[in-house]
Amino acid sequence: MRFVYHYPETNGLERDMLDAGAIGAVAAAAEKAGFHGLCLSEHPAPSARWLASGGHQSLDPFVALGHVAAVTTRLRLHTNLSVAPYRNPFLLAKAAATVDKLSGGRLVLGLGAGYMKTEFYALGVDMAERNVLFDEVLDVLPLHWSGEPFSYQGRHFDARNVIARPRPVQNPIPIWIGGNSKLARRRVAERAQGWMPLVGPPELSAAVRTTAIGSLAELGSMISEIRETAAAAGRTDPIDLQYSYKDRSIATPAVEADRHRAALAEIEKAGVTTVIVSSPSVSPEATFEFLEAFGATYLS
Repeated sequence: MRFVYHYPETNGLERDMLDAGAIGAVAAAAEKAGFHGLCLSEHPAPSARWLASGGHQSLDPFVALGHVAAVTTRLRLHTNLSVAPYRNPFLLAKAAATVDKLSGGRLVLGLGAGYMKTEFYALGVDMAERNVLFDEVLDVLPLHWSGEPFSYQGRHFDARNVIARPRPVQNPIPIWIGGNSKLARRRVAERAQGWMPLVGPPELSAAVRTTAIGSLAELGSMISEIRETAAAAGRTDPIDLQYSYKDRSIATPAVEADRHRAALAEIEKAGVTTVIVSSPSVSPEATFEFLEAFGATYLS
């Protein structure tokens, strides 16, 4: 089971997101500690009310991960997640291919359908079309990354005999899909290399407009369903499964380490391949201390 560090998200307006440490230095420390990857989320235009009431700040994930690529050599670079309908598929494909090319093939492209109405309005995207637009993105990405001429007519664009070079290093760039709905799970089984579910209480799932997954047992059942559907579709390649470990006491990694190891072992038994962890850091010192301690306790 692999571990990915989620750069600490700053909630609200009182502090700056990078108070937790320069992202390049944090990424280098995560790599040194033994983390498999680093991930970033995105909210390009959240409402002021949402942010002021505890929503989190964000960077542009592709720009920031391009920076991380330049100061690391092994770390996988995850978007967790980028909202697919926000972008024209060709611009999304080019941004992803650029990060993958410059990093030597280290991008994991986590995508979701999105849930924040005010952000859809701000970006001029019809939220009612989000699933149609998502499927168009999934159609276009492999065509764009192939480096060969193709045509594709979408709902709001018409690409005629276009070609994109350079190709990304990976073929394909792994696409991991977020969301708990039956549609999201079907997309994973048929069209993606990974699943990023959201496990938590019903109010959490309601906030992001997705089906609730309240227990590890429910998650394990859905993981089995995805793998069975993929096999029925003739797929033999592995599908990665992500889990966000939310036990707050992990902020001091060496405390109750045996309990955390037991919990992580149960998560792995459910079929999870990648665990996301973060830290409530408000200073670079706290971030680096967490990374070093987590690495020494769980990754060495």
